[in-house]
Amino acid sequence: MTTPLNERRIANAIRVLAMDAVQKANSGHPGAPMGMADIADVVWREFLNHNPTNPQWANRDRFVLSNGHGSMLQYALLHLTGYDLSIEDLKAFRQLHSKTPGHPELGYAPGIETTTGPLGQGIANAVGFALAEKTLAAQFNKEDIQVVDHFTYCFLGDGCLMEGVSHEACSLAGTLGLGKLVVYYDDNGISIDGEVEGWFSEDTEQRFLSYGWQVLKVDGHDADAIRAATIEAKAETKKPTIIICKTVIGLGSPNKQGKEDCHGAPLGHDEIALTRQALGWTDEAFVIPEDVYAAWDAKAKGAEAEAAWNTTFDAYAAKYPTEAAELKRRLSGELPAEFIAQADAFIAETNAKAETIATRKASQNTLQAFGPLLPELLGGSADLAGSNLTLWKGCQGVQDNAAGNYVHYGVREFGMTAIANGVALHGGFIPYVATFLMFMEYARNAVRMSALMKQRVIHVYTHDSIGLGEDGPTHQPIEQIASLRGTPNLNTWRPADTVETVIAWKSAVQRSEGPTALIFSRQNLPFQTRTQAQIENAAKGGYVLAEEKGELKAIIIATGSEVALAMDAYAQLEGVRVVSMPCAEEFMKQDAAYREAVLPAAIRARVAVEAAHVDYWWKFVGLDGKVIGMTTYGESAPAKDLFKHFGITTDAVIAAVNELTA
Repeated sequence: MTTPLNERRIANAIRVLAMDAVQKANSGHPGAPMGMADIADVVWREFLNHNPTNPQWANRDRFVLSNGHGSMLQYALLHLTGYDLSIEDLKAFRQLHSKTPGHPELGYAPGIETTTGPLGQGIANAVGFALAEKTLAAQFNKEDIQVVDHFTYCFLGDGCLMEGVSHEACSLAGTLGLGKLVVYYDDNGISIDGEVEGWFSEDTEQRFLSYGWQVLKVDGHDADAIRAATIEAKAETKKPTIIICKTVIGLGSPNKQGKEDCHGAPLGHDEIALTRQALGWTDEAFVIPEDVYAAWDAKAKGAEAEAAWNTTFDAYAAKYPTEAAELKRRLSGELPAEFIAQADAFIAETNAKAETIATRKASQNTLQAFGPLLPELLGGSADLAGSNLTLWKGCQGVQDNAAGNYVHYGVREFGMTAIANGVALHGGFIPYVATFLMFMEYARNAVRMSALMKQRVIHVYTHDSIGLGEDGPTHQPIEQIASLRGTPNLNTWRPADTVETVIAWKSAVQRSEGPTALIFSRQNLPFQTRTQAQIENAAKGGYVLAEEKGELKAIIIATGSEVALAMDAYAQLEGVRVVSMPCAEEFMKQDAAYREAVLPAAIRARVAVEAAHVDYWWKFVGLDGKVIGMTTYGESAPAKDLFKHFGITTDAVIAAVNELTA
């Protein structure tokens, strides 16, 4: 039986804070926080294991608000339970440089585990958290001492379930048996356009049962029912659980509850006054009574929980010192002390071998070398492991061995990438995920989110151009590299051979402040001879691969498979230098003197060649230069015929240089 609304003082604190903050900002979404307040009250006060005074405590439960537009729900919870988020911060909701932006953003308010807003990705991140927890636990826990043991709780709404990425992620979560994932579905029947029956009529219960989930159904305003369902969810260790909570959006608002009017707009002063009456809430805006604060305060309980875990960890460290030190290292995100030296040794070894192979194969060789050095690598591919070459000899699939290091994601590019973001956010792993470059498009928004959240996720893309050949235009990427390069805080590498491939991987692993895209060829690429200085400069993203013979008159800039074309042209020209630019972002981070040394401003005769969309390169060649590449989609034919057909040839490079220097 549900408690009368005006007697739910503790939950009502969320309702009043949400409606007051949205009203003050004159913008936001009060409906979800007001509708989910009763669920949040039970989950956060009775089940969530967290410490507001140490939001980064390693063994905390993770909480994800997938329906991120309801951000005031999370901000209210963080404030009430004792995080460093003041009432003034709530008053600054949605204002510039506040800790309380319109959607939960990682790095603003303490206690926010992930950025949510693009619907469906929060639940995919939550699957990533649960996967990371399960895998890390299997790798480090001992029969007598468990140091990795926490749950992931996720709130979501109708919008998340309509997004296809939720299907991808939840289907895999069921297959992998992520028993510590508990999801609460805010089943209020309302979206922005009104009652969802006209566009969302599926049987959610049957859908999740078919995934292999436990499905429970409750009245989302009945605290006893929510509590009982949560206990049942936690007891089911083999399956994730979704609790379908029937709720009323905007509950408490006499005239707007249950309607789309309260979804994404302030209630208005008059309606807020009526809502206060309905809730039996007599305090003014942003005023919470002391007894309500006391009921919410989780600081003492959190400190106690962390202290108990610290005692457990100390016992673990005493008995298993090697494992404890390794777990601390991995959770800190630091690389093994010897990794850089070992990576450099492998670069030297690769250089000495001088192999002409596909860069996807060179990538696999690198993984074979780096994999044993980096137990934190958690790889995966969207059903293309044999084509992406992302498996190495030490790989074990997590579907067979929970302590494994490889995820067979199936044909789920978007789900895979959003799950990997969750894995990175959890800590303890460096995820890499792979597909064909063309099918990055399916994952595009999750790639953007890894960059936005500054997460070390390595996006591996093979079959990088028309060079993949016979599969034709649907599989041949044209505009994708430009799209990746246009993404802030993403490094995009397109190496020319084996040595540049290892350098790219080393850079991606080292880059802790954001993601990297590694773009590899299907076809064999000739090895390029380099000095030690050139090898060191390659890590700077752009460098002189071939010095000009005689006076410098023109510069050829190339990446990936087209470096070989540039070098063939170079052999037939005088006064030309070849610049290999595997990573333009890294090159642009170098100081002005280095960039000038590579690309002297006085040399206006510049040709860029890349089997991708031409438009990116004008910033390097200027209006006086020429770009050889693609302006149309591809065709289905053997690779060599396609390069000739589209004019991406040595002869074309030579002709362009001659024209510019005539």
